Amino acid sequence: MLDLENLLKNSGLKSTKQRKAILEVLDDRDLPATAEDVFFKLKDLKVAANLSTVYRTLETMSECGLIKKLGIVGEGKAFYEIFRVVHRHFLVCLGCKKLLPIPGCPLKGYEKSLEEQTDYKISGHRLDIYGYCPECNTTSLKKQ
Repeated sequence: MLDLENLLKNSGLKSTKQRKAILEVLDDRDLPATAEDVFFKLKDLKVAANLSTVYRTLETMSECGLIKKLGIVGEGKAFYEIFRVVHRHFLVCLGCKKLLPIPGCPLKGYEKSLEEQTDYKISGHRLDIYGYCPECNTTSLKKQ
């Protein structure tokens, strides 16, 4: 479990009950969450916050580097996850929007090669792979 109080303090943000609760919700999850997911979990935890506050707080935390904001192609929603030292990539189902983490980073060696070829100092990358999960693929085959 992360020291949420210090995370907020070190980012320059005031530590409030809502901010700590939002970080707790994201820290407890294995997969990224939408603002709506966070909002409903806060309601379950009896933490008072409206949806617009959750959106603003997630954006602020994203700008401060506490959390990562993931945009999924074809989806009008952003997903958020707590910033961890190890970054992750995802398989994204275009049918049900399920996210599946990809083990390891397939671009690590490629990044190093690009740095050597271009003299760029690469600071990061994003990779999400889109397709249909087994359940959606089976369902779409049945419809044909």
